[in-house]
Amino acid sequence: MRHAIAIVAFDRISPFHLSAPCVVFGDPHPGVPPFEFAVCAPQPGRLATTSGFSIVVEHGLDKLLTADTVIVPSWRDPAEQAPAALLAALVAAHARGARIVGLCLGAYVLAQAGLLDGRAATTHWAYAEDFAQRHPGVRLHPDVLYLEDGNVLTSAGTAAAIDCCLYMLRQQLGGEIANSVARRLVVPPHRQGGQAQFIAQPLPANATDTRLSGLLDWVRAHLDQAHTLDSLATQATMSRRTFTRHFRQMTGATVGAWLLGERLALAQRLLESSAHSVEVVASLAGFGSAVSLRQHFRAAFGISPVAWRRTFRGD
Repeated sequence: MRHAIAIVAFDRISPFHLSAPCVVFGDPHPGVPPFEFAVCAPQPGRLATTSGFSIVVEHGLDKLLTADTVIVPSWRDPAEQAPAALLAALVAAHARGARIVGLCLGAYVLAQAGLLDGRAATTHWAYAEDFAQRHPGVRLHPDVLYLEDGNVLTSAGTAAAIDCCLYMLRQQLGGEIANSVARRLVVPPHRQGGQAQFIAQPLPANATDTRLSGLLDWVRAHLDQAHTLDSLATQATMSRRTFTRHFRQMTGATVGAWLLGERLALAQRLLESSAHSVEVVASLAGFGSAVSLRQHFRAAFGISPVAWRRTFRGD
């Protein structure tokens, strides 16, 4: 049996948000088993988009009765209540075990249906404050790309929707197929759901931050060396507590998480652009050993360093 996916469209939908799940699950990709795929709407027929053209949707909400996955790709207005028929159909689909997905502002629709009550969820960072006020029963995590809680999945905006769809594809069909689709779409094979979608202070704001920014640039150039919170605080001539506070304000992460992310990013670049062995890549990126690199790489991206290199080189 094919996995059935229903995408919910609506009047005045953003074409990009609709296209994100369509290009991953609806378009044919070599070597990828096709899904039972349908775009549906509370009121099928001609629907306006936000880009000045219309689309025609053939299916109604009856497609939600049998779908294994239901995706709400966005919503037109956070202040507007979604149609009652749509909310009821989402609740019914969830009750029978379907996975319910809210991409970007689609999280508002899931929250209106009560499907996010008591759950962890995310949405576009620019709407985080509004979302939290409207739906206080949701445990909102505004700083991540996508987040799964049970059989409910939500994502941040725009490109994060593609990351979320590739995550679902990886769960459904495995890492190799998800990576091949990502390669065809010319997007990263995998971005962790917990990766920050936006850093509020990307530029140094004062002398202290300028000094810290220079230190981070130095660390990026010397990732093969050992670095700790204490060693970096000493180098920045700050107390451990002060350094930790400024570091989190600037990067949005702990020292350990930031170092791991930078080392993984360097390992990715080396695997994609050099002929270095995995052992050499591990040393240059500061992992110490190939075993450590493989463990962290697979935990972060779901594949091995060799598979990552093969994906980008087309071996």
